[in-house]
Amino acid sequence: MSAHDCILNTPYRAFLFDMDGTVLNSIAAAERIWTTWALRHGVDVDSFLPTIHGARAIDTINRLALPAVDAEAEANWITEAEIEDVEGIVEVSGAANFLNGLPANQWAIVTSAPRALALRRMAAAGIPEPDVMVTAEDVSAGKPDPSGYRLAAGRLGFQVNDCLIFEDAAVGILAAEAAGADLVIITATHDHPIKTRHATLAGYDRVTAQVDPDGNIRLSAN
Repeated sequence: MSAHDCILNTPYRAFLFDMDGTVLNSIAAAERIWTTWALRHGVDVDSFLPTIHGARAIDTINRLALPAVDAEAEANWITEAEIEDVEGIVEVSGAANFLNGLPANQWAIVTSAPRALALRRMAAAGIPEPDVMVTAEDVSAGKPDPSGYRLAAGRLGFQVNDCLIFEDAAVGILAAEAAGADLVIITATHDHPIKTRHATLAGYDRVTAQVDPDGNIRLSAN
């Protein structure tokens, strides 16, 4: 049985979603801001931009180990700039309708973005705000650490390994794997096909979620 078939019709207590690249596409906006930042700090843009996706801004900056750089201040600058620039941010195909159809107490968003930026981008893309959202401020270690996914599952009242995680970026995939949950990779924003043992979906147009008599959510193909 394929990984895709394994997640279909499997009972889950909740669905946990990454945000950028998974329910909305903010690549153009993010890369505009980070390109400006990289040029200011003498960082090679072409090699740097692929590393920004899915991680907290402060983790991305700290990873560069630039001399005499205040990572917290620089991350704050990035966040403010990204809040101001939401041009071109759109939902991943079918995401808003899919999320609106889920029980409010059985889904959450787990993002590396700060809360203010997450809310701004979700509003720009027409993505509904969930009852439970774990953002950059809620964890001491960002993705690929699994603590964000564990925290979201706990806030919903479930164990993370009873949930299905939706992800797109490498650090998020590692976080989901470390959490011990089933995983589906959204490929809508990928430039190249991904080689993975996990299930993949191009978007949400061809799947629906149904709640069974036991209160579990099942993902079904249309």
